[in-house]
Amino acid sequence: MLRSSNPILSKKDAFTPAAPQYGQQYGQQPYSGGGFGGPQDPYSNAPQTVQGRMTLDDVITKTAVTIAVLVVTAALAWNFVPDSLYFPAMILSALVGFGVVLLVSFRRVVSPTLVVLYAAIEGVFIGMISKVFESYYTGIVAQAVVATFVAAGVTLAAYKFFNIRVTAKFTKIVLISTIAFAGLMLVNFIFALATGGGGLRSGITGPVSGFSILISAIAIVLAVLNLVLDFDYVERGIEMGAPANESWRAAFGLTVTMVWLYIELLRLISYIRR
Repeated sequence: MLRSSNPILSKKDAFTPAAPQYGQQYGQQPYSGGGFGGPQDPYSNAPQTVQGRMTLDDVITKTAVTIAVLVVTAALAWNFVPDSLYFPAMILSALVGFGVVLLVSFRRVVSPTLVVLYAAIEGVFIGMISKVFESYYTGIVAQAVVATFVAAGVTLAAYKFFNIRVTAKFTKIVLISTIAFAGLMLVNFIFALATGGGGLRSGITGPVSGFSILISAIAIVLAVLNLVLDFDYVERGIEMGAPANESWRAAFGLTVTMVWLYIELLRLISYIRR
């Protein structure tokens, strides 16, 4: 069974080709060996196959689709949401987007419609928060976008060229650290809304504490480590013959991680430029 620390990619049996929900009837003997075309060959009954297998091209294409939807809605929100509504739009899109993430995470079968919906809603949030930062630090959005894709590219290159092996212990450490950090930031977010301050993190303007920089640095490291786990998960899923529809879940998980990485880089760059 294949698991990932990314909650979006950690559904039970998501990348198990013998799972009943992906075409195998209950009670059918799972594949456990045998030659190609033999009695235990999982592909010997090709006419019964419900869908194809996930490929790298599938994942890349669908990730590009979700990112494109996110960028378009971010641009629309940036240009057409009035400045007087930017805060309500940002908070509402953040909360709704979080709800959609949970909805997709708990669904056994991924819904492409919900994946695209998440990208659209998250695009509104990204557009709003990017506009706020850009109003104080000209050019910061372009810097954060470039930094995000460079970080993702370097992470992928390191994963491939250095042949990084993801162990169960490594996955567990990243999983626990990510959940703990997310919980801390959720509490901090609620506290900041209630008090009107920045909580544990420095605001968009004003003095920057060393603790705020440390939090952003930790968040960026965790996001990068989650990317490593996501790359490993997608690679092994392809090798195991995941259903083609699971490429939407992979694209969703990668998009969530990329959004997180972008926001943290946006914060860190703003700290540096003060």
